[in-house]
Amino acid sequence: MTLPTPVIVTEALRKHFGPVEVLRGIDFAARDGEVVSILGASGSGKSTFLRCLNLLEVPTAGRLHLLGEEVRLRAGGAADRRQVDRLRTDMAMVFQNFCLWSHMTVLENLEEAPVHVQRRNRAEVRAEAEVLLDRVGLTARAGAYPAQLSGGQQQRAAIARALMMKPRVLLFDEPTSALDPELVGEVLQVMRDLAEEGRTMLIVTHEMAFARDVSSRIVFLDKGVIAAEGPPARLFGGGASDRFDQFVSRFAQG
Repeated sequence: MTLPTPVIVTEALRKHFGPVEVLRGIDFAARDGEVVSILGASGSGKSTFLRCLNLLEVPTAGRLHLLGEEVRLRAGGAADRRQVDRLRTDMAMVFQNFCLWSHMTVLENLEEAPVHVQRRNRAEVRAEAEVLLDRVGLTARAGAYPAQLSGGQQQRAAIARALMMKPRVLLFDEPTSALDPELVGEVLQVMRDLAEEGRTMLIVTHEMAFARDVSSRIVFLDKGVIAAEGPPARLFGGGASDRFDQFVSRFAQG
């Protein structure tokens, strides 16, 4: 059987911040339709890796292929801004702190990029936005501003806004870490639904049960390198990686 096409490939990817090397040579590939959870302790390089994939951080060295294109990189920034902007329209990112525009209503947040970046018809965009808001349970809050929403509602709105761009890849950077515990479940349920649709998703998370149940593959980062990788059943079953077992054990105790 032919494997799905890789949509993200990194080769020996490195990232320095001054003298500190955060990523120390990451070889990674994610295929179309995969749900990959990226786990690791604080400071292991998880969020930096995700931000490098979306070029919010420019890798110091290595090669990066996104959606079938090699990204042209140079020291200090991406060499082709137009290439980066084009690729980003197919790679939507959901941040831990929501990043909604505070001066716009929920509905306006969803409409902004499709209308002004993709130059799509506003009436068509509004109809799609209303469908997505219904899907994430926010129809009644379409006219509200972000400050009037709970954290869980803001994150669900942020996910709906990402989906408005019709991306091929969804990147999630610890999407529940800023939420009160009672609000985490509502966001994870939306993400579970997306995973069941066969969407390509890369998720930096500390939600171990969610990662085990939803992911097709787990990637465990430790001190800037991939220390373990494989299907959830193999990694969470114990014995595949001593370092991963120690991490999960400490997390459970916490």
